[in-house]
Amino acid sequence: MAFQITEDCISCGACESECPNKAISEGDTTYKIDPEKCTECVGAYDTSKCAEVCPVETCKLDPAHKETKEQLMAKYKKLHP
Repeated sequence: MAFQITEDCISCGACESECPNKAISEGDTTYKIDPEKCTECVGAYDTSKCAEVCPVETCKLDPAHKETKEQLMAKYKKLHP
């Protein structure tokens, strides 16, 4: 399942540099996560770094993008051949 950033984002940018897939970018008012690139950090880290560093806990699982660990690993391998 990909992560999403909620509207409570304070646009601090702490998450952007932590993403191993460059899935996080600055939006109009908040940061956003590209679900096509988000692997929940599977393949790179043991935990999801965006959620770990967010000072206001706005990085949440996105129920619209459910994926298994295997699917996330396959996506990571495709992004990092």
